[in-house]
Amino acid sequence: MSAGVTSERVYGALKSSLLSGHILPGERLEPRSYAEALQTSATPVRDALHRLVGEYLVEMRPAEGFLVPAMTDSGLRSLYTWHLDLSLLIVRRWPGDLRPKMPDLTGTDYADRARRLFTTMAVYSGDIELVRQAAAASDRLATARVAEARILADADRDLRGLATLINAADTNKIAHWLEHYHQNRINLIGQIIRASISIF
Repeated sequence: MSAGVTSERVYGALKSSLLSGHILPGERLEPRSYAEALQTSATPVRDALHRLVGEYLVEMRPAEGFLVPAMTDSGLRSLYTWHLDLSLLIVRRWPGDLRPKMPDLTGTDYADRARRLFTTMAVYSGDIELVRQAAAASDRLATARVAEARILADADRDLRGLATLINAADTNKIAHWLEHYHQNRINLIGQIIRASISIF
């Protein structure tokens, strides 16, 4: 197997574990342990971890090595606020004659459904930078969304409600819904953080 293929495989495996919540916030990431588990050398693991540092999914600290960023009240509040601002910008960038069709939200898990919904919204803006930012924000919110699904009985109903509004292309109602959706999660930050450190 070529070095490039190995690097992508290792990167994909580590990122998938992070986004699914299998690696918890605050957990230390030991390259040798992951190299053994992924049947590779430590070099592609370190390369993948450096790449994930660039995506803000992993932190690197002197004398401590690689860690999953701890979820904090201020950090999560900032991320939800940024996601709201980004989502509102995306909707404002939609062409006036847009008739969007949202993805099927059945199957997979809640975090993946949320990612697909918000990323598809960005695609309709026609702006590749907004698509990239929406995908990156969803990656950084993945662990919180896994926790949301545990504590919010109506999490999926929220997504279906947004999809219905998007299909109707009612941007005023979409903006109102987005504000409600994000504020509801900001109000529950303490519970989301507690749930995120005991996902499995």
